[in-house]
Amino acid sequence: MGILEKISEIEKEIAQTQKNKATEYHLGLLKAKLAKYRPQLLEPSKSAPSKGEGFDVMKSGNACVALIGYPSVGKSTFLSLMTPTASDAASYEFTALTCIPGVGAVPGRKPLGSPT
Repeated sequence: MGILEKISEIEKEIAQTQKNKATEYHLGLLKAKLAKYRPQLLEPSKSAPSKGEGFDVMKSGNACVALIGYPSVGKSTFLSLMTPTASDAASYEFTALTCIPGVGAVPGRKPLGSPT
């Protein structure tokens, strides 16, 4: 019996069990079993490593990068240090006033769109 079957049986039993003071303990045990089985669906089994999972990425060409993070941690400052881009900033939190595209140069590579 697999994990999915166990989970479906437990959910069926929870649905069929009448909810009252006498069955609270039983329902709590069933919910604990569900909480134990559900993470096992997301994690791969550690007993037998399967081949073919994952993927390889060949490093070549240009790339697009997005900086995502909490406010006021220096994303715009980092972008202005790494690229010839200047950003407008105000003197209060959430200072980046617009989306700031930047183009960086990589040594040994031609910029995107340059003649060959």
